Amino acid sequence: MRIKPLKDRVVVKYSDEELEKTAGGIYVPDVAKEKPQKGTIEAVGSEVQEVKAGDKVLFDKYSGSKIKIDDTEYLIVKEEDLLGIIE
Repeated sequence: MRIKPLKDRVVVKYSDEELEKTAGGIYVPDVAKEKPQKGTIEAVGSEVQEVKAGDKVLFDKYSGSKIKIDDTEYLIVKEEDLLGIIE
């Protein structure tokens, strides 16, 4: 990882989600859905207490700042903006 988040921030790598198929056979793209996003914590800042690298988490669609490193999209978000840990 080439980025080290500061203080209470975490770096999240987006999960690759499959397209959802309706009963009628129509594929619904993720952009058409209003639901929380999920990803994996890649790095944590020094003040982060509740999550650690490797945790799978949920976060709101419009939270944080998106960045792209080596064709991979990441999100830098405050720990308090995470919605939950997926167990």
